[in-house]
Amino acid sequence: MPATPPGDAVPRLLEWFAAEGADLPWRRTRDRYAVLVAEVQLQSTQVARVIPYFEAWMERWPTARSLADAPLGEVLTLWHGLGYPRRARNLQAAARVVAEHGWPERLTDLPGVGPYTAAAIRCFADGEAVIPVDTNVERILSRRFPEGWPGTPDGQGWAVGQALMDLGRLWCTARAPGCDGGCPLREGCPAADAGAVEERTPRKRPQGRYEGSMRQRRGVLLGRLAQDRRVPVSVDPDAAEALLADGLAAREGADLVPVS
Repeated sequence: MPATPPGDAVPRLLEWFAAEGADLPWRRTRDRYAVLVAEVQLQSTQVARVIPYFEAWMERWPTARSLADAPLGEVLTLWHGLGYPRRARNLQAAARVVAEHGWPERLTDLPGVGPYTAAAIRCFADGEAVIPVDTNVERILSRRFPEGWPGTPDGQGWAVGQALMDLGRLWCTARAPGCDGGCPLREGCPAADAGAVEERTPRKRPQGRYEGSMRQRRGVLLGRLAQDRRVPVSVDPDAAEALLADGLAAREGADLVPVS
């Protein structure tokens, strides 16, 4: 059987997404600020975990101005549980830039916004035919489109970007992909046809151990600070110093306190 032309895959992807795409709260808006919040929260975090945080965040701070005016301590408290609290600090710093000066022409000039997040804003808020390439999308491109992306139909930038996100999350997964279990792009997939899915999967850099790490200790200390509003530095001096150095906590005498 001849291979399916790569260009035929995009209409099939869009047809599948129109019927099966997930209903996620950040997909109900094209507001740049809301998209930025979602993308920052989704970094290194599963979709199911992000949903309640995103909804609570947008209810509390629905605009860049409202977030810009919030005390950082409150921002970190609402963020607690998502991990990587520097993301929250950078998100507020970006909101302050937007509130004071508007959106910069180069989105990567915003604090904490790299090439991926900038592309996501252009795609998911502005509807541009730009593909935000995270690890999921990189995996799809390597396996299904090794010769390059065949092209995005006019006016379908948002749908293509979201469809690729769902495909990577549900079917073209890193482990145990559902190639022959119903993947909508299985027909004509070069990696699956060659039995080379694993070989064509980009390798991720292994992460360090979390249990007992400084990252975990910082998170525990921030959690106590969010709950008790005051924690003795002596509980974990090294973690306390790390939080102080990153501007994620303040010090009053022998105690850590939330930053204002």
